[in-house]
Amino acid sequence: QVQLVESGGGLVQPGGSLRLSCAASGRIRSIAAMRWYRQAPGKQRELVASIASDGSTNYAVSVQSRFTISRDNAQNTVNLQMTSLKPEDTAVYYCNAEVRDWTSTYYFQRWGQGTPVTVSS
Repeated sequence: QVQLVESGGGLVQPGGSLRLSCAASGRIRSIAAMRWYRQAPGKQRELVASIASDGSTNYAVSVQSRFTISRDNAQNTVNLQMTSLKPEDTAVYYCNAEVRDWTSTYYFQRWGQGTPVTVSS
């Protein structure tokens, strides 16, 4: 019964900034990787950024130097700080996490329902 809920999406002008947040709730023992994906109209869902439990990060080439992913393990949250936004960043952004509850011997994947981001003047 683990759920992810995203927030922070909206309309922003090119060059602007936006901060997305995702909170995991439920009977959580631990969370391994946490990720942000996005899906633009007519395109496949793509990985934007990921962060491991030790804080190591990876970014898509298209967003590196502009986006920053971070997490708070105590609060089971992950954030995506987006700066210098471009129209091509327009998409629905989804939170993803590999989670384990107190009865699990393995991690399972959970997805948020998505938050839309529109970059337009």
